[in-house]
Amino acid sequence: MERQTTFSDFEYANRKRTTKREEFLKTMDEVIPWRELVACIRPHYPSGKRGRPPRGIEPMLRMYLLQVWFNLSDEAVEDSIYDSYAMRSFVGLNFLEEQTPDATTLLHFRHLLERHGLGKKLFEKINALLEERGCMMRGGTIVDATIISAPSSTKNQDGERDPEMHQTKKGNQWHFGMKAHIGVDADSGLVHTVATTAANAHDITQAHALLHGEEDVVFADSGYRGVEKRDEVQELHPDSCWHIAMMPGKRKALDKSKALDALIDQLETIKARIRAKVEHPFRVIKCQFGHRKVRYKGLAKNTSQLLVMFALSNLWMVRKRILQGQQA
Repeated sequence: MERQTTFSDFEYANRKRTTKREEFLKTMDEVIPWRELVACIRPHYPSGKRGRPPRGIEPMLRMYLLQVWFNLSDEAVEDSIYDSYAMRSFVGLNFLEEQTPDATTLLHFRHLLERHGLGKKLFEKINALLEERGCMMRGGTIVDATIISAPSSTKNQDGERDPEMHQTKKGNQWHFGMKAHIGVDADSGLVHTVATTAANAHDITQAHALLHGEEDVVFADSGYRGVEKRDEVQELHPDSCWHIAMMPGKRKALDKSKALDALIDQLETIKARIRAKVEHPFRVIKCQFGHRKVRYKGLAKNTSQLLVMFALSNLWMVRKRILQGQQA
């Protein structure tokens, strides 16, 4: 998207340093395949033949991604674009010609993505492009899940918590919210499959849905013990070889002075190093994007956002490789 240079651009060009936010947005602007993503949305976007003409797809998509990355409400995104030169430049707005789309326009755009399942389509499109570039292989898979908290307060209009969220106990801590289950490419660490459930669903129940069907081996932590015996796994993925981590207590009890126990411990270390890759996408969405709590009510809206978020995390994780390819 081409943007006309303004006086603000000349003014900001003379700064001594750029902010981390500006560097992040510049990098993501370069690695995101805007043309392909806009093409996914266009068949479902209003044509403008009736009513007022809609805003352009790409500026609205850019505005929505700002909301995803910085964990902002609809109103906060609008205010931030007015306040931040970096955000305004990313969206491509020139205030001499147009104003920022308001919060209601962003709300309608987000609902359009949710209504037509475009979050999943954008996720699949980005992954398909990464496969074409050779960034994602179809070998082994690592599966895991993480809890994303939801507001537990009942001080709202309905006087109740979100009925689609539930509480679960992890260690000695109770959590209320949902679970994000992911299948990750064992070679690159990129997410190829996403599923969501309430927090009280056991990780093992979604294991079959996290495999793409072409993997020879699957790695998982000790919470997936017995997964290969489940009916849905035997029916859908009978040839997959599962490598499940040993229970921490059993591994701690190994006598490393014995040759067999020492070998078992080494094998567990190798499996743990492979499984560590599944934590990287979780780190990106929780630490880089700040998504530690759900923003919306219900699983459907939050799932749509998570699909986009994991697609963006894939791009972030291979950004250097993409940029090197563009320079070559």
